[in-house]
Amino acid sequence: MTPASAGGAGPNAPRPKGESSDRSAPAATAASWSLSDRLAVVWSSGFGAGYFPFASGTFGTAAAMPLAWALSLVRPWWGWALAVAAYTAVSVAAAHRAGRLHGVVDSKRIVSDEFAGLFLTVGLLPFTWQTAVAGFFVFRLFDVVKPWPASFFDRKVHNGFGVTFDDVIAGVYARIVLEVLSRLGWLGAMPDDGVGALLSRLLSS
Repeated sequence: MTPASAGGAGPNAPRPKGESSDRSAPAATAASWSLSDRLAVVWSSGFGAGYFPFASGTFGTAAAMPLAWALSLVRPWWGWALAVAAYTAVSVAAAHRAGRLHGVVDSKRIVSDEFAGLFLTVGLLPFTWQTAVAGFFVFRLFDVVKPWPASFFDRKVHNGFGVTFDDVIAGVYARIVLEVLSRLGWLGAMPDDGVGALLSRLLSS
């Protein structure tokens, strides 16, 4: 019995991480993995964060925070954008390959999607402790609720792209909320350069 049928939830309810309707491929044994397979598993697991024994998505989001801070130092803004786009593209491929190896498309061990979503959530904002705390909780909220089209990618796109982009969309929603909080002065500082400053000027005009 699936979680949806047991709890009476409809077919479009958000799917818990690790649950998948595509289980046709059996998990490959680690001993048979190639070097490329192992690199995909390491990358998709957030360099091991996905192997945390419980709440791997939450732990993966927390593990992504130091990298999100490092990315906040990248200048100019398009350097940050290129870095996040490259990370996301690699994550799509790594998640797709790792899902086949684990035998579950959205295995709980895959948390590179949480990394990508968090990068977008706090991107181009001053990285204060308020930004970190708000980004963590707001992103986790949208990652769990999965508003459309995140729910579409989660339920209908059973590959590395779907696994990654439901979190990317959650990150976009969370980033909008953080922009509002920043404009209200609740994140400790205002953006002073790049796209963050442009957004602030547009919202204040």
